[in-house]
Amino acid sequence: MHSNAHGGPARQPGRAAFAAFIGTTIEWYDFYIYATASALVFGKLFFPSGDVFYSTLASFGTFAVGFFARPFGGLVFGHLGDRVGRKKALVATLAIMGVGTVGIGFLPTYATAGALAPALLVLLRVAQGIAIGGEWGGAVLMAGEHAPQGKRTFLASFAQLGSPAGLILALLAFRTVGHLPRETLLDWGWRVPFMASALLLVVGVFIRARVAESPEFTAYSERQKPARLPVVDVLRNAWPTVLLCLGANVIGVAGAWFVNTFMLSFTTETLGLERALVLDCLFVVAFIQLFTQLASGWIAQRVGANRFLAWAAGLAMLSPYPMFVLVSTGRPVAIVVGIAIAVMCMSSSYAVMAGLMTDAFDVGVRYSAISLSYQSCAALAGGLTPLIGTVLAHAWPGQWWPLALFYSSLAAVSLVCLLGLQRRRVHTRAAATMAMME
Repeated sequence: MHSNAHGGPARQPGRAAFAAFIGTTIEWYDFYIYATASALVFGKLFFPSGDVFYSTLASFGTFAVGFFARPFGGLVFGHLGDRVGRKKALVATLAIMGVGTVGIGFLPTYATAGALAPALLVLLRVAQGIAIGGEWGGAVLMAGEHAPQGKRTFLASFAQLGSPAGLILALLAFRTVGHLPRETLLDWGWRVPFMASALLLVVGVFIRARVAESPEFTAYSERQKPARLPVVDVLRNAWPTVLLCLGANVIGVAGAWFVNTFMLSFTTETLGLERALVLDCLFVVAFIQLFTQLASGWIAQRVGANRFLAWAAGLAMLSPYPMFVLVSTGRPVAIVVGIAIAVMCMSSSYAVMAGLMTDAFDVGVRYSAISLSYQSCAALAGGLTPLIGTVLAHAWPGQWWPLALFYSSLAAVSLVCLLGLQRRRVHTRAAATMAMME
């Protein structure tokens, strides 16, 4: 095989995995700085109501809008990715995300523009949601479809590393501006993390442009014409697999928002811990998550993705009890260890699901199928988990067991759906073997 302009076929799998990691890191950085800003400053700047509760509620409402836009982004870019190629769809999502995020950094506030300010904020937030909805499936497929067969689970997991890496960058960005005096932070300080995204965007587009189109997709599109409406084919032929994949993703998706978003309000409001202390603990845990995910992709490649995921979901069911016991002590080391226990189980599932879903669908409809499964899960489990947690904490004040039971039930959903996927795969293989024998 001769070398090509993109650095030779031999180097493409590693380059594709690295590009997937960098791209998803930028996308998640943008998503997480919005989450942090909506918790810290957006209520005051864009929704001044005089009542902190209603301002915060409105601010978190715009945060949720991004989740509900994600399945739409998944459908639009899944369609494009299955018809014109993974690479074109990915460069487009990165550009939309960049424009949305940098745009937020330049927005006028309610004080200067009135009702136009929150309206523009929601519009740019929708753009963010559409971009991340379309981006994820393409990043997973570029990493997975470039990978040699024996390394798919491991290399596809690189796309998932963007989530803890983006969180680390977002926390660093807000820690940097967080030291500014309150007036300065509300005046221009909060804008800096959003504007810094422009720099990341340039790097991301440069790296993505250097990766060749997915060889699996290229081979497929040379053999036959792409499906006219891939998502219709998916819903007609593979809807049980889509639903099982949606359920299998629940603990990886909901667990992340439970730990990073809901636990922040539970520890500060219910337990009365210092916000800065909890943020520092979450910062340490983000590094533990990054290394756990790397190790998980590697181990799952060796022991089998199905077996690994079933263990991860089973352990995740048990993990909230030690987490709440340790976090309730209020001691920094105990908080880190407690949250890390839950995060290691949850994120090991999140890391390995990418490769499993890539293998679950045919190459011609794969972008649409995995985007539909994952982004629908994100809209339901991601958007609603912090809200359900808040309702439970309000209904049982000072009690953590209802929250732990809720978390266990999320993991149980994933375990049941994983076992269902395993059974479907066995049946499909058996049917295919019978057909060949006939």
